[in-house]
Amino acid sequence: KGESCPFRCINRLDRDTSGALILAKNALSAAILSVQMRNRQISRTYLAVVEGIPRQSGTISAPISRAADSVIERRIDFENGESAITHYQLLEVKNNHSLLEIHLETGRTHQIRVHMASTGHPLAGDAVYGPKNCIKSLNGQCLHAKELGFVHPRTGEWMQFDSPLPPYFTELLTRLRKEHRA
Repeated sequence: KGESCPFRCINRLDRDTSGALILAKNALSAAILSVQMRNRQISRTYLAVVEGIPRQSGTISAPISRAADSVIERRIDFENGESAITHYQLLEVKNNHSLLEIHLETGRTHQIRVHMASTGHPLAGDAVYGPKNCIKSLNGQCLHAKELGFVHPRTGEWMQFDSPLPPYFTELLTRLRKEHRA
């Protein structure tokens, strides 16, 4: 529309994570949506490809803090970390990689990446928390914010949005399925 509009991001994604974001068009909407986020009223569903085969489902409840020697890296820290809770469900296993559906109760920086790595199942392509021999040709970790749901700040209507998988993610799934059959 050619209108000037400040950037009011309600949720955030790690660099190299694809998917849906909520952007507010005005300060009032941003405030209302921020309260929803703080009160855990915004539903977030992620898809991730991880190394290995985790249990069928689980909840990871482990506090996260910044790693002492890094501005970027986070770690599990039961003494000084902030509460972090991640739920996951195994959807598919191919060629020693697993496709997971993940739901967050909290939203700490790198939460999914740190939690999955702590279980021995880092995200495929994660150069920070994953194995050094991670899958080549990926544009980052295989983590995608698939769905977002929230109450519209003006109408009060429940809104649900779905973000299609990016090409590199679907190509990896296709490649893993082919390797599995071979």
